Amino acid sequence: MKGQNMSLDSFEDYKKFRKEVREFVDEKLPDSIRTKVRLGQHLKREDYVNWYKILNDRGWATPNWPKEWGGLEWSPIKKHIFDEELMLGGAPRMVSSGIMMLAPVLIKFGNESQRRKYLPDIKESNVWWTQGFSEPGSGSDLASLKTTAIRSGDNYIVNGQKVWTSYASTSEMMFCLAKTDPNATKPQEGISFLLINMDSPGVTVRPIKTLDGGTDLNEVFLDNVNVPLENLVGEENKGWTYAKYLLSHERGGIAGIGAAKYQLGRLKRLASLVESEGRQLIDDPVFLSKVSRLEIDLIALEATSLRLAAENQVPIIPGAETSMLKVKGTELRQDIFRLLLEVAGEYGDFWNDDWQDNLETELKSLVPNYLDARKLSIYGGTNEIQRNLISKKIIEF
Repeated sequence: MKGQNMSLDSFEDYKKFRKEVREFVDEKLPDSIRTKVRLGQHLKREDYVNWYKILNDRGWATPNWPKEWGGLEWSPIKKHIFDEELMLGGAPRMVSSGIMMLAPVLIKFGNESQRRKYLPDIKESNVWWTQGFSEPGSGSDLASLKTTAIRSGDNYIVNGQKVWTSYASTSEMMFCLAKTDPNATKPQEGISFLLINMDSPGVTVRPIKTLDGGTDLNEVFLDNVNVPLENLVGEENKGWTYAKYLLSHERGGIAGIGAAKYQLGRLKRLASLVESEGRQLIDDPVFLSKVSRLEIDLIALEATSLRLAAENQVPIIPGAETSMLKVKGTELRQDIFRLLLEVAGEYGDFWNDDWQDNLETELKSLVPNYLDARKLSIYGGTNEIQRNLISKKIIEF
C-alpha cells in the first residue's frame, strides 16, 4: 500500500462494498432495535437474535468463518469496513460468544463431529454460548483457576465457580476451562477446554446486577456436573493453547473502531442539541478542543489498525498487536463516554425502563452508558495485563 491513499473509499471495490453494507443496514435494521441502540437502552436476547438472523439471511452473520462452514473469508480490510458500517448504522454490537469466539476454536481444534453438531446452530443463532473462563480470584491470572474436571467413566465430573459470565442466564451452552491435571508442572499445562450444557444437573446461574442496571453478567456454580468425554475440545490438558487462540479473536474485536466512531458521532450530535451559557455546547471552544483530541486519537487508532490489516504488513511488535489495539481502543471509548457525561449535565441520571424516544431520555441514559463502558478495559484481559504482555514482547523483540 506504499505510496497509495490510505482512505478505504479511494479503492473502488471497497467503496462499492461500503455502499452496499450501508444501504443494507438502512433498509434491514429494525427501527425498534436502532432506537434502543441510539437511546442507550439495554437490548434483550431476542433483539440480538433478530438482527443476527437478518444478517444470516444475507450471508453476513459469520464473515470470519471459512467458506467450508458458511463463512466468507473476507480480507481484514473488508471485515473492517463491514464492522464499521454496522456500528455507524446503529446496529447492535456482536455479543455472540458462539459466533465470534467459540466457532474459530472448534473450526481449528475441534473434531468433525463437534463442528457438525454445533456450528450450524451457532450460525443460525439457535443456540447461545457463554464463556466460562474467569473465576473469583482468577481473572487476570486465569491460569490459577480452581475449577476441576475429574474423569469418571465416560464423563468428567466438574466442580467449581465461574464469574462475570456474560449472558449465562440466557445461554444454552458454556465453553469452560477446567483443571484436568492438578499436578501439572506448570498450571497452564493442566487445563482442558470443555463444552457444558447449561441445563445439566448441578449448574446454577445467579445474575449480577451491575451499576447501570443490567443483568448480563452472572455467577455460575458447578456442583458435580457430568460432562461427556466427547465434549472435550482438542486434547486433554491443552486447553490453555485453545484459550489463547480464542482470546486473540476477542481482543482484536474489542478495539471497536466502528463503535468509537458511532459514539463520537453521537457526542457531536447531542452537543449540538444542548445549550451551555447561551450557546450550543458544540460551539464552546474548550469543549470542542476535547472532541478534537478524541477524533485525532481515533484517526490514529484506525490508521494503526488498517496498517496491521494490510497485506505484507510489517509487525510493530510481533505478537503484541491485538493487545495494543485492545488497550487503546477500549480506553478511547471510555474517554468518549466520559465526555458524554459533560453533555448530559443536569440530566445525568440512572437508566430506568420508563423511556421515551426523546432528547431527555437519551441524555439520562449517558450515565449508565458510561458506567457500562468501565468494563471495556477489564474483559478480554485487563489493560494492565495487556501492557505487561506488550512490555514482554518489546523485550523479546
